[in-house]
Order: sequence, then structure tokens, then C-alpha cells
Amino acid sequence: MSIDIANESGYELDEHAIVDVARFTLDRMRIHPLAELSVVIVDEAAMEQLHIQWMDLPGPTDVMSFPMDELRPGKDNEDPPQGLLGDVVLCPEVAARQAKTAGHGTDDELQLLTVHGVLHLLGYDHAEPDEEREMFGLQGEILTAWRERRGAAGTG
Repeated sequence: MSIDIANESGYELDEHAIVDVARFTLDRMRIHPLAELSVVIVDEAAMEQLHIQWMDLPGPTDVMSFPMDELRPGKDNEDPPQGLLGDVVLCPEVAARQAKTAGHGTDDELQLLTVHGVLHLLGYDHAEPDEEREMFGLQGEILTAWRERRGAAGTG
């Protein structure tokens, strides 16, 4: 699995954890091992530009996803398709504010947002209440399993 990360924000963060949680999510969702993902970390000004350009919404946001080949989670009885998954764009400044409100660290918030962004690339959404329950439930399951695995490996 090819996961490229580009930190263009100047913000210090645990890039290894972001790549690891993205890889864990893709494995968990049965995405082909040759799939490609890009994670870009930007400052608030860059995120605001993207938010206006692509969503026609003012101000910066926490995460945006830009799918390429519209890959979907693999099924147990078939080989997953190959392709370019797309880009997840994170804004650590927005994540830091959200983390403070949520009562956890910025790295924890960025890990959550990475899973969230990858799930969006895989076609999940939260516009409707049932979609939100499914996506946020899956997001929570993945994060919990990843953190348990990291803890068991002594890298938490």
C-alpha cells in the first residue's frame, strides 16, 4: 500500500501515526495492497481556499477528501480492485481547536480525521442520520482497534 504524506503546514505532528492509521483503515476495509493514497497537511489559509473552491463554504475545515478512482471496500468473496484512492487533506490548526474542545490531544484528533477522510474516499458519508450512524460507528471501531493494536505493540 502506497501512502504518501506531505506536511505543508509547518505544524509538528506524528506523521508516522497518520500513515499507520490510514494503512490500518485501508487494510480493515479490504482495499487492494497496491492502492495509492496521499495525505496532505495544510495550514488554515490553504484549507480555507480548498473549502471555498470545492464546497463553496467559507472558512477552513478540519478534513477534506478528494477521491480519484472511487474505490469501495472489498468484499470477502472477491479480490479488491486496484487504483488510486485519492487525497485526504488535514488542517492541524482546526484539529487542535477541536481536540481541545473534545478533551484529547491534537494527534488523536488528526488520527480520527485521517480515518474519517479515508472513509469518505471509500464512499461513506454522514449527510443523513443513518449514514452518520454507520460512518461514525465504523470510524470508532477502526480507531479503537488501531489504538488497541498500537498499545499491544508498545508503540502507543
